[in-house]
Amino acid sequence: MSNKSNYSYIGIAFVILVFGIWFVPRIVDRFTQGDTVRNDNRSEQITKSDYSKKEKSDLMFININGVPKKVPPFSFTNQDGKTITDKDYLGKVYLVEFFFTTCPSICPRMNANLVQIQNKFEGIEDFGVASFTIMPETDTQEVLKAYAEKYGITNPNWNLLRGEQDAVFELANIGFNIFVGDEETDEAGFEHSGNFALIDKDGFIRSRQDDFGNPKIFYSGIISEVEKVDEDGQKEEISMLKEDIAKLLKE
Repeated sequence: MSNKSNYSYIGIAFVILVFGIWFVPRIVDRFTQGDTVRNDNRSEQITKSDYSKKEKSDLMFININGVPKKVPPFSFTNQDGKTITDKDYLGKVYLVEFFFTTCPSICPRMNANLVQIQNKFEGIEDFGVASFTIMPETDTQEVLKAYAEKYGITNPNWNLLRGEQDAVFELANIGFNIFVGDEETDEAGFEHSGNFALIDKDGFIRSRQDDFGNPKIFYSGIISEVEKVDEDGQKEEISMLKEDIAKLLKE
């Protein structure tokens, strides 16, 4: 082999060496700081919340004469003195309850369960709660605000609402078919349901189906997940409610 050929091979080897010294670190840097980071960020944005993946759930609508039942218009004042209407909840999945702050029996249990649900979906902007007091005369704005602090209500979309009692009773009994009455059967002089209604982002009442293929309509809010069953053998429904909230958040 001639010396000329030897010099050619040496020259090629030198070019390859320079290329390696110059470009390989930049390729590595690109993977560690450039494209790989962008791909990771894109991946985080997709998987940061399971609720970014939209899909239709199997939850049923509550049909009245063939028409899906929707939340009726309402306008009340919350614990911060702000007017809240049904339109403020559009685009959110939320729960509805009727309660009063001096209730000595089921309300503390209901709201303890709601706080647990709140904490389950902490940071999810599309989740909220609407708690309507059935004793607006005593449940003033200040009382409701103190109640929220006492129970650890931190979700900005959880409103404790007060208005004219007749309007609240009509909203409960007709709007949601959640019974509220002023019979002297409760220790505090009121009788009311311990059920929660589940509302989708478009304002429709939704629920899973029962064993007969009909909508459950409501979820019992009294029994906790820890208790599992009450003294009458009724099973808790907080766990299924969490599952169904998650389903609606994906719709």
